[in-house]
Amino acid sequence: MAAAAAAASEHAAEEGPLSIYKAARRIKRRESTLYNALRSVADDAAFVAEIAALWPALPLVSNLRCGLWYAQPRSLAATCYFKSTDGHAGNWGFSTARLNLHLALLAGERGGCIIVDSTRKGKRFPDSMAKTIPIWCCVLNRAIQRHRLRAINQAVVSNGDAEEYSGSSNWDSSVHLPVWVLETEKNAIEGRIEEWANLFESCGADIHSLALGLQKPLRPLWISQNTRIWLNEVPDHQLWDFTPIILVSASASGTVATQRTASEFSWRYIPGAGDDEESWARGLTPTLFWKHSYDLLDGGPDLCNQLVADIVEKDRVYRAQRGEHSPQVIVKHVKCSSHGLEPYKGDHTIIAQPMNSNPSTIAPANTQYSNGGHVVFWIGTSNLAVGSTMQVADGLADMDCILNCDSTSRLPPSSSEDSYLELPIVGSKDERFSLLKNLPKAVSFAKKNLIARRKMLLCCQNGEDISICVALAIITRLFSDTGSFDCGESFMRRDITKLEMRKRLVFICKYAVNARPSRGNLRQVYGFLCNEKEQLPC
Repeated sequence: MAAAAAAASEHAAEEGPLSIYKAARRIKRRESTLYNALRSVADDAAFVAEIAALWPALPLVSNLRCGLWYAQPRSLAATCYFKSTDGHAGNWGFSTARLNLHLALLAGERGGCIIVDSTRKGKRFPDSMAKTIPIWCCVLNRAIQRHRLRAINQAVVSNGDAEEYSGSSNWDSSVHLPVWVLETEKNAIEGRIEEWANLFESCGADIHSLALGLQKPLRPLWISQNTRIWLNEVPDHQLWDFTPIILVSASASGTVATQRTASEFSWRYIPGAGDDEESWARGLTPTLFWKHSYDLLDGGPDLCNQLVADIVEKDRVYRAQRGEHSPQVIVKHVKCSSHGLEPYKGDHTIIAQPMNSNPSTIAPANTQYSNGGHVVFWIGTSNLAVGSTMQVADGLADMDCILNCDSTSRLPPSSSEDSYLELPIVGSKDERFSLLKNLPKAVSFAKKNLIARRKMLLCCQNGEDISICVALAIITRLFSDTGSFDCGESFMRRDITKLEMRKRLVFICKYAVNARPSRGNLRQVYGFLCNEKEQLPC
């Protein structure tokens, strides 16, 4: 005993005194248990459901990825992807890789929409809601206003359409930001709207469809748990002179976890618990959580970890039996030494290989194919489709050939070697030039099958990044500006610029609305196209 005590004292002396920062981190880690996170998510989701019930005609949309946790999958009409980094002070931006045009069309069709998201940082709203989405609304409004004015002044449309556009003079294209945004920041953002509107118009987006689909300008509204709404005076969204984009921040603001009780269990509330799911979810996805929410929450904190492990493992086995990639989740406990604090023996974990979730999406008409839940997105009339290997394992009947870009999953190969190609492509964070090295084989395989007029599926693990970039390379290299296959003849005649590549990415995203290509992979596509151009005979 004496030897053990001496060893412990020597260990404490080596580590030195515990700082306030380290103590706070350990307390936060001890409170951020899996049960606390799931209970907090369920508590915030009840608030989101209450807000959605106030405007039942408006579709509920989750902002990826955090927003997926705060609504049951069956209640979601679509997903969107707005990044908080585009709204950070001094780093404001309008991304043509994340246009979310399907959201604008959905809002125009249904009279508005409700977007749910959350944040851990103690703010009332994440920057994606405070600035990124307001910038997006303003840029789209400004571009639509320009389009309407051109349609009237140049007499491009008929008299009936001209009457439809006659309200352009009253079209609100100003920036609407929350009141807590500083005036200097608002002025700086307003000064760049014209630049972003020019960028939006130059990227080849279908502004005409937006102008026809939106009868009123987009305008954001903000609702949090601190917002007071009189239930007997809820305004009718149809009476507003704008198309409302209602931004719901699911979590209560605050930086300190608060103690709460429900039925027989007490728990600590965590604001923005759904954020950064890799650090706490242990492989659990929003879909799995809501499917088993009653069992998980009623089981209490003592059984929560084991229940999640069982659910994730059963889902992994189920997917593996269906030929879908679903790696085993490895969980490692974090060790905490004691410096006046009790040794932590909770459930803070590190996920080595988390399972990816499959969020719901909404696609333009006649572009989405579904067979028993297996979804692929057809890119116009190009005979190209993109999808996830986790979803399409049983939905390959309509495909003539497959280009599998997933390094971790094997699909059932076709009988002919010319109809199936497997390329072990990994993300740019894992290997810097993996995509660049494999694109020549991918384009050659696509060219051979497109000449034969075969329907081709391009798939990667999530259907959002690598397969989208491969499709971008194929369409830029082998298709004309009008979207018709020409074996690369138009590629020989035109210059390759980032603007040209951006236009084709916008074309793809019009159909594959779940596309989220990474910057590193897009750079590799651009490098490949430049190399191809240099190798062409003069």
